[in-house]
Amino acid sequence: MGIPGAGKGTALITGASSGIGEVYARRLAAAGHDLLLTARRAERLQALALELEQQHGAVVEVFPADLADPDSLLRLEQRVAGGPALALLVNNAGFGVPGPVAEVDPDRQEAMIDVHLTATVRLCRAALPAMIEAGGGAVINVSSVAAFIPTPRGAVYSATKSFLNLFTEALDAELAGTGVRVQALCPGFTYTGFHDTPEYDFDRSSIPGWLWMSADRVVQISLAALDRRKVVVVTGWRNRLLVALLRLPLLKTLLRRLAKKRKEKQ
Repeated sequence: MGIPGAGKGTALITGASSGIGEVYARRLAAAGHDLLLTARRAERLQALALELEQQHGAVVEVFPADLADPDSLLRLEQRVAGGPALALLVNNAGFGVPGPVAEVDPDRQEAMIDVHLTATVRLCRAALPAMIEAGGGAVINVSSVAAFIPTPRGAVYSATKSFLNLFTEALDAELAGTGVRVQALCPGFTYTGFHDTPEYDFDRSSIPGWLWMSADRVVQISLAALDRRKVVVVTGWRNRLLVALLRLPLLKTLLRRLAKKRKEKQ
């Protein structure tokens, strides 16, 4: 597996305490990376760090932080900019705030924007100069299939993910010839704790089983695609087909009608 810096170098993973971020941590530690792990839940990070140190001999630095908090983000930026070049930056931290824009808590929407966008852009800015100077490294920005279609009751979420795709594609053009690779990873429905928050009223059984994918498979696809230098990566042929269908005007209209009916039932 052609992971940049495999066997040497440090990988920074945000949102590393569970789900996709935790799987990245496990796979990269097994590949020989040292790790810089950040998330809000310090106890879970510490437990994961201890496990990976014991299993793989990795050096794991735990950096508890809420990336929606400007002071916490600044501390992490300074840590990244002041250290050796990262081998890999995985901007994975994120969450959803479901509901109509006119009704949801604007502070929560702003926090989501800060975590998805502000933190991603600022961490890229902190990490890229050293990567460019070193002539290698990679950035993975975890996006979503939601990036490809306006999502009723998830308008801001899908818009942030669309931003990540365009941002990553532009970075790829800027970094041509530097040896630094970038990727926007677009998973579909993934078995993680993403929907297990008080804000979500979500029944997993309402989504066909064939649309779900494990976090381990998502990360496997991501790292294999990074080796092939693929920039925008939609995980699995089913999700690629879904994205293609969702771009059809007829299905966009259908989605809007379904969202309207759901609102009327509430």
